[in-house]
Amino acid sequence: MENNNKSEFLFGKENYKFLLIGLAVIALGFILMSGGANEDPNVFNEDVFNFRRIRLAPTVVLLGFGITIYSILVKSKK
Repeated sequence: MENNNKSEFLFGKENYKFLLIGLAVIALGFILMSGGANEDPNVFNEDVFNFRRIRLAPTVVLLGFGITIYSILVKSKK
């Protein structure tokens, strides 16, 4: 008997591309959320409530999660 020990990846090449794109989009969203630090802790910084941190960054993160979920659920064309 011949033993076939072929190591196959769980997903196809297209799935891994979508997965990496999704992870990059998630990282971009977290980068957009960063910043807004103030040197003086007794002074309030209004930059915490700007459009980029409140609306854009969470939307980008959710889009990235959607792309990664899509990469897991899509059928590979092996």
